[in-house]
Amino acid sequence: MSNIAPKKSRLSIWRAAMVIARRDVRAVLFSKAFLLFLLGPLFFIGISVGAGLLGASASDSQASPKLAISLAANESDAFVEAHGALAKLVRLPDIEVVPEGEDLLPDALLTDGSKNFGAVLTGSLALPELTGTEGRINSWEGEVALVAARALGEPENYPEVALAPTSTSMAVKRSANSATATAAITLLFLLTMLLAGMVLSNLVEEKANKIIEILAAAIPMDAVFLGKLFAMLAVSFVGIGVWGSLGGAVMWIGSDGLPDIPAPAVGWPVFVALFLIYFAMAYLLIGSVFLAIGSMAPTVRDVQTLSMPATMLQLGVFFLATYAMKFPGEPIELFAVIFPVSSPYAMLARAAQDAALWPHLVALAWQGFAVALFVRAGSTLFKRKVMQSGPRGAKKSRKGFWRRRAT
Repeated sequence: MSNIAPKKSRLSIWRAAMVIARRDVRAVLFSKAFLLFLLGPLFFIGISVGAGLLGASASDSQASPKLAISLAANESDAFVEAHGALAKLVRLPDIEVVPEGEDLLPDALLTDGSKNFGAVLTGSLALPELTGTEGRINSWEGEVALVAARALGEPENYPEVALAPTSTSMAVKRSANSATATAAITLLFLLTMLLAGMVLSNLVEEKANKIIEILAAAIPMDAVFLGKLFAMLAVSFVGIGVWGSLGGAVMWIGSDGLPDIPAPAVGWPVFVALFLIYFAMAYLLIGSVFLAIGSMAPTVRDVQTLSMPATMLQLGVFFLATYAMKFPGEPIELFAVIFPVSSPYAMLARAAQDAALWPHLVALAWQGFAVALFVRAGSTLFKRKVMQSGPRGAKKSRKGFWRRRAT
């Protein structure tokens, strides 16, 4: 008869995480506190208004559109010289000289994604023609006539500027996309800031009740952390569904009085899907940081002190992404994309401004890898800082065992 004991089967990390997730979701959704929690966003209306004002100021601080100068070589030089002299006295739009040619028609210049042209000046100094959106060319008509008269050497005889309005320009499109990006980042920040705290409070409560130690003894600590993260993420999506339904109903009722929202570069269906995905990634990233903080907090009182750095990190990430979106493709924007915690915000802003989809696949893979690293680091920190009695006791028991054997 064999004396070998059968091996105990243990759940895998993902199955154990799902067990923890189902347990936490049921405990939170069927509690009275969750119903009160759904009313929480009403208290954040003031924060939303302040964030909207910040977004408006960020949109206003975008790089000013330029006036493209497409004249003959000698006339372009005269216009630039007159512009430089008058710019010291009056406020004039920024200009950029482009070479004259058939491939650089006004429509092509206005829709060039690498430029930020608001209007194009063609024709001649005596008969200038200004092409652009109606509002832009109407506001620049007087400035163009003033500079052209100075370039002709006849400051008192202003030439008549012919206006050729177009439907849109790259400057107008960038401004609209920037407004959409700012609004999306602000909403993502508010939702993450409102909902991520549930992870921290849930862990600290179970830690105080010694429940977390029982779970850690039964299943891997990585599974406990993953389960709690995905449980609170599922609860957050329930809250977003409720708030989104109420907000959609309000917008539908008052749709006649609401302004048109500029469409993002990737289109609304893809943008909404990316918003939900990047919210999940932002929640998992900051939630894993909160779990690590909760593992170091011995009491609920200490959470207030330890959570302050994470709250400041959220604010810093929001301001970084809001500032970096004004400089697409530049080092500051690339840093915001690569830095894991700010990556969801920066990539959401890029979705509103750039139609390319492949960077989002790379970014999501990188963010998922960062979530795994953060969860691993948090669980390791918890086992080293909190679950120390087990290893120490094991060492003592081994020493006592060898002493008894020696005796």
